[in-house]
Amino acid sequence: MTTDVAARASELLRLHHTGTTLVLPTVWDAWSARAVVDAGFEALSVGSHPLADSRGQSDNEGMTLIDALEGARRITGAVEVPVSLDVESGYDTPAAELVERVLDAGVVGINVEDTVHSEGRMRDVQEHADYVGAIRSAADDAGVELVVNARTDAFLGKVASFPDPLAEALTRLRACEAAGARCVYPVKVPDAATARALLDGLDGPVNLTAHPVTGAPAGTPEELRAMGVHRITFGPLLQTALTERVGELVRPWR
Repeated sequence: MTTDVAARASELLRLHHTGTTLVLPTVWDAWSARAVVDAGFEALSVGSHPLADSRGQSDNEGMTLIDALEGARRITGAVEVPVSLDVESGYDTPAAELVERVLDAGVVGINVEDTVHSEGRMRDVQEHADYVGAIRSAADDAGVELVVNARTDAFLGKVASFPDPLAEALTRLRACEAAGARCVYPVKVPDAATARALLDGLDGPVNLTAHPVTGAPAGTPEELRAMGVHRITFGPLLQTALTERVGELVRPWR
């Protein structure tokens, strides 16, 4: 493992603990990554949804790990800042192998979700926490402070629904924190009250998804910062916003 990768991982971890909201714009190729860095951002994320779209594939494990890492490697080779990659549920890859391969691609943070799309199910609480813990252990053995961002789809309601999604999310994310996650990621937080409950009920950094222009259901960019949200990513929404803008630009030329 190169010293450079270890240093970028430590820098990404440091950025989670500065006392200010860390915004990791979500990119999908070398062009979008360079644009984000040129805009002044110190780190970025790669989303599985926009990456898959850019490749003509589908999200929800329509890519393989090889596909995802090929895209990530182009991005890490194009910029000098830390890069975090969404690896969905891990693409059915053992933790130690996953860590070895993402680090080899220059990736220093990963999102790992509890929905296993290839099997049409959500991992149970302990199963997901155990996988997160094994990833953290493998990264520690490699001497790299890989930023494991443990995601739950408890609010999503697609593969599984829960009587109390907030309670379920807290249970799952607390287990992931205990297992060694450096950040946690509840997807589709519905409102500000829920976001505050998550921030109050968890010990470490919390990642929310926002639209780059309008913010999130939990609040505007300013409100999310004032609330104390630790980390914001855009998921597919930056790519979606740009797609709409491209349509506006070219439509008069029809």
